[in-house]
Amino acid sequence: MNIPRRIAQTLINSLKGGVVPRVGLPYVTVGRKAEIDALLRDVDIIAEGGASFRFISGKYGSGKSFLLQTMRNYVMAKNFVVVDADLSPERRLQGTRGQGLATYKELIRNMATKTKPEGGALGLILDRWINNVQRETAEENDLSVTDPGLEPLVEKKISSVVGELNEMVHGFDFARLLTMYYKAHVDGDDELKAKVLKWFRGEYETKTEARRELGVNIIITDDDWYDYLKLFASFLNRAGYAGMLILIDELVNIYKIPHSVTRQYNYEKILTMYNDAMQGRAKNLGVILCGTPQSMEDPRRGVYSYEALRSRLAEGRFAGVGKDLMSPVIRLQPLSQEEMLVLVEKLAAIHAELYGYKRQLKQRDFADFIEIEFGRIGADEHITPREVIRDFIEVLDILYQNPELKIRQILGSENFQFAKNDVEETATSGEFAEFDV
Repeated sequence: MNIPRRIAQTLINSLKGGVVPRVGLPYVTVGRKAEIDALLRDVDIIAEGGASFRFISGKYGSGKSFLLQTMRNYVMAKNFVVVDADLSPERRLQGTRGQGLATYKELIRNMATKTKPEGGALGLILDRWINNVQRETAEENDLSVTDPGLEPLVEKKISSVVGELNEMVHGFDFARLLTMYYKAHVDGDDELKAKVLKWFRGEYETKTEARRELGVNIIITDDDWYDYLKLFASFLNRAGYAGMLILIDELVNIYKIPHSVTRQYNYEKILTMYNDAMQGRAKNLGVILCGTPQSMEDPRRGVYSYEALRSRLAEGRFAGVGKDLMSPVIRLQPLSQEEMLVLVEKLAAIHAELYGYKRQLKQRDFADFIEIEFGRIGADEHITPREVIRDFIEVLDILYQNPELKIRQILGSENFQFAKNDVEETATSGEFAEFDV
């Protein structure tokens, strides 16, 4: 396997730490082809001017976040802009203390494109848009980009683009800020550009502050932040991108909200976003939310506790006859033993590449490891790819640091077996039923 050491190091460190790496995913992607294909069909619809909304439901460690990051990389390669965020007690979809706005800020901070995949791409997107308009206008009118007659033509084209946003909610103010950014770009006023970016990022806390610095009487708030994401999606399409994909993980943090009224407000926000996508009110926009089965289906606290969502999302009478990846909720099934066998082989190759040694493990060794992992009592229900990956990387690390050991000594040791039994008993007892272990 020919993989850059930097990416190999990131993959091994992230996977051993139980988190999903943001780079190098194609090297370890196994299974999920049907799910990825279904989501990519949504992406094609978004690129054609439509909208999409999906839930991904799966147990902790089952691969939800991995699937999200895989989609993130796929769509950026298709000229999409991606924004992503994890919900938390401080970041929700709706809140009384700015938690919804905090989610918006995190999404915009993580705005990413193919040329800036690490996030923070908003300024680059706006500058690229202006430069492209200037170049296209110069070519259309057979002018040089330095020709003084070019500027009024560019302004006219800029106005036509932003003018199309005026009919949307808050579109007039959004367009006004875009025009302001363009003029600051032409004048070389970096201070004004920074202030406009600050406004787009939702960082003005009061209208007074925004009025003093920018002369606008509106700011992005907890109540209307989603409207601005719809505006961004429409603008980005006009700026030459295929569309925008919103990825939101850790839906369980809404499930954990202790106050039922606050939970209902958050579910109402989800309903608004869902209806916009399904009824065609949003354009060039996709949304994917990830949560556990409990955070989705619990009738008291989960998404299904909000009747309007339950009636739209719950499985019908024919559920279970076959896998339905066209429904709004994609329910992740566990990876098979054969798929996990392929995955550990890939991890062994990456580990050997990273530390510069010749791989000694054979096919039989991989099979023995998988057999032990899946052979525990209750493994069919409780084991997840995350557990298997962390265990296997630990085995690889031990073998690398102790070359006199053989893998069969580790797999056959009492410590390894007892540790597995302890984890199984804890999982069976339900002690960690709601939390990631």
